[in-house]
Amino acid sequence: MAGRKKPLVVITRKLPDQVETRMRELFDARLNVDDRPMTQPELVAAVKEADVLVPTVTDRIDDALLAQAGERLRLIASFGNGVDHIDVASAAKRSITVTNTPNVLTEDTADMTMALMLAVPRRLTEGANLLAGPQKWEGWSPTWMLGRRIWGKRLGIVGMGRIGTAVARRAKAFGLSIHYHNRHHVASQVEDELEATYWDSLDQMLARMDIISVNCPSTPATFHLLSARRLALMQPTAYIVNTARGDIIDEAALIQLLQDNRIAGAALDVFEHEPSVNPKLLKLANKGKVVLLPHMGSATLEGRIDMGEKVIINIRAFVDGHRPPDRVIPSKV
Repeated sequence: MAGRKKPLVVITRKLPDQVETRMRELFDARLNVDDRPMTQPELVAAVKEADVLVPTVTDRIDDALLAQAGERLRLIASFGNGVDHIDVASAAKRSITVTNTPNVLTEDTADMTMALMLAVPRRLTEGANLLAGPQKWEGWSPTWMLGRRIWGKRLGIVGMGRIGTAVARRAKAFGLSIHYHNRHHVASQVEDELEATYWDSLDQMLARMDIISVNCPSTPATFHLLSARRLALMQPTAYIVNTARGDIIDEAALIQLLQDNRIAGAALDVFEHEPSVNPKLLKLANKGKVVLLPHMGSATLEGRIDMGEKVIINIRAFVDGHRPPDRVIPSKV
């Protein structure tokens, strides 16, 4: 690449120390030790001089930015599974390869989804906040802080990919009946193992479930997949959990349903306008109607290290003249 002994790799955010150390050993790696999000001018400067850019989900790599890329930039090795923040088609037109880090965050995200599935019906954060707050706990009472049982309830999974399937396995162990909506059936042996019911109609599934878990990717086709009309189909006793992407749900419509008590509650790890969180959601959280987390679904040290190792493998393969194992093809995004 441009006659360099080592490719210049610009990393937009701080990564785990062992990942950064290995990158420094292998590449001319420029680190972001302060972990401050890059400004747009800084991103422009990075794409103009880098051989490889390593962005994260918080960096918007759109057509306008790519139009300013230098001739040396030939690989965008994204530190993350989703690529909705990258204009992959625009990159392909400029002969820039894009890679991601799939298959390493499945279990971590499924764990968090299950935790949120328990947190809302069982009012876990309300109880924890009460003990940490100024109000004195007066002791146990038979009718105080009553939640809802999840054993025996129906779970509807929107998007039965790797994460959705991992969520289903955990939920089945908690006594939930598994239902799912997907573009197609999962493998028959998986469906049999989970005793899962497939719904080709999302509308019909939403109307019958006690809990909805959103686990599909963010694409133009899934933007506001859970629209105001579809959210209104849910039962007033139902809960919704989202650990996928915020824009899959019409957030304003969800807020209205919660305010009107037309669904029982929600648990969100992602938001439509991250990092901004709608103040109305914060008010609902204070009332115990929602549980909110700051995009923590995949936040384990092990997961971040696995992601970093995948980034390194993709860069090394590309630099050595091989096809990176996690190349993202525009037609499949």
